[in-house]
Amino acid sequence: MSENNEKTVRAATTMMLITLVGKILGLLRDTLLAANYGMSMQANAFQTASRIPRVFFDAIFASAISASFIPIFNESLEKKGRDAAFGFSNKFITLIGIVTAVFTAVGIVFAPQLTNLFSPGFDAETAQLSTELLRIMFPTVIFTGIAYSFVGILQSFDEFTIPAALSIVSNGIIIVYYLCLNKSFGIYGLAVALLIGWAMQAVMQIPSLIKKGYRYQPAFKFREDDSIKKVLALMVPVMVSTWVQPINVAINTRYASRLYSGAGVSAIEYANNLYTIIVGVFVLSVANVIFPRLSRMTANDDKNSVFDTVIMTLRVLSFIIIPMTLGVMTLSEPIINLIYQRGGFTAADTSITAGALFYFSLGMFGYGFQTIISRAFYAEQNGKAPFIAGLVSIVVNVVLCQLLVGPMSVKGLALASAVSSTVYGLTLYIPLRRRHRDADMNGFGKSIIKMIICSLIMAAAVFAVKGLLWQSDGSMVMKILAVGICVIVGITVYVIMCMVTRLYEARLALGFVKGMISRRKGTED
Repeated sequence: MSENNEKTVRAATTMMLITLVGKILGLLRDTLLAANYGMSMQANAFQTASRIPRVFFDAIFASAISASFIPIFNESLEKKGRDAAFGFSNKFITLIGIVTAVFTAVGIVFAPQLTNLFSPGFDAETAQLSTELLRIMFPTVIFTGIAYSFVGILQSFDEFTIPAALSIVSNGIIIVYYLCLNKSFGIYGLAVALLIGWAMQAVMQIPSLIKKGYRYQPAFKFREDDSIKKVLALMVPVMVSTWVQPINVAINTRYASRLYSGAGVSAIEYANNLYTIIVGVFVLSVANVIFPRLSRMTANDDKNSVFDTVIMTLRVLSFIIIPMTLGVMTLSEPIINLIYQRGGFTAADTSITAGALFYFSLGMFGYGFQTIISRAFYAEQNGKAPFIAGLVSIVVNVVLCQLLVGPMSVKGLALASAVSSTVYGLTLYIPLRRRHRDADMNGFGKSIIKMIICSLIMAAAVFAVKGLLWQSDGSMVMKILAVGICVIVGITVYVIMCMVTRLYEARLALGFVKGMISRRKGTED
């Protein structure tokens, strides 16, 4: 393995570990929400109110920052130097600040209409509470825009630790609120705590930016900067492609608000949050590490390296995601029971949410593919393919929601989202493969088939062990032991099967681990 690849893997591994801590805290945050509010009117109102600013940001601003800012910043850095890149950053952050402030003002004024748009099934009391909470939380759009811009600068300088730790801080603030202040200030105080947590994500990056030599200075001459023009030109097609996840969730929430007297919103949110935590630890960590590097490769016109990096990344992710998908599906009810079922979260709530998680999990493979491949197109400042794939995916989700919500309820909405993600991933993969028809894939297709077979055998073993050990009404210790043993059995069986089938990706991972161990021993000696 080359030194450059080793650095990439080390950075991705470090980022995964830090992200994992943040995701665990996020899981604890959701567990405390479920324990304190369950699927009550307050929970449904809070879930909707906190979702709306995220949807607006993800659909409009995330594309400009993640997909447009980073490649243009790296291009300026490589071709014009640090001062020019920092000058572009000042103008970009100023522009983002102005636009997000305007959106926040509009969102606060039209909060009742937005609440009705996202959750038309709410009764008057729930809708009123959601509107009040939304007005408190909408300024998160401003803080998120600034924080994401700072992340883009740091990641472009291969600084991944601080960006990965952002969720640790924000989730930590909310957890402290639950433990110390929730009884005194209730759901309104929770909304304020969430706002403070997002603000801290921007503040905590300032020391690292200063170390990199960056000092923010307001700059308003947007029309005179060619880099700003490039961002705006790239932003529109990229924006549509990044709409897929937030818009699909918004569509699902709209349908869910009519299910179980509005409790379908909480079921979708709890299941989707857990699904995102599980798959996001690996996919987003890797994507955030390779994206700036793909942008630099593109700036240096090294397109073959871009494709090779993307394919190798997809192979590694497939090796992890395919067994993870079947594992989560097999253990969906025990996982929801273990994490959420306490306090106001009942056994009936567990059954509804577990069904949603089961079908959400089917979208993990597509989620991984769409996240990685889209980064390759963004690095090339090409938004056409993601644009088309995004439109197709959204249409698929809308059609399937309409068809499946009746016969399958919340499960149908989750399945629609999963199929939409898979369609998006495959629609992106096809043009990428066509552009590199002559590239040696080294049996990638056969590896996928082997992974599926190994994962099915693993799932059968986990299902058998679950039948022997799991008791939904058992003690917390017994539940943890049952799920833990199932996970250990699953990992063991999968690894053994991968070695028996001589899976290339398994040998690659084992070789890397052995190399890391031998180098550490050599250093210690």
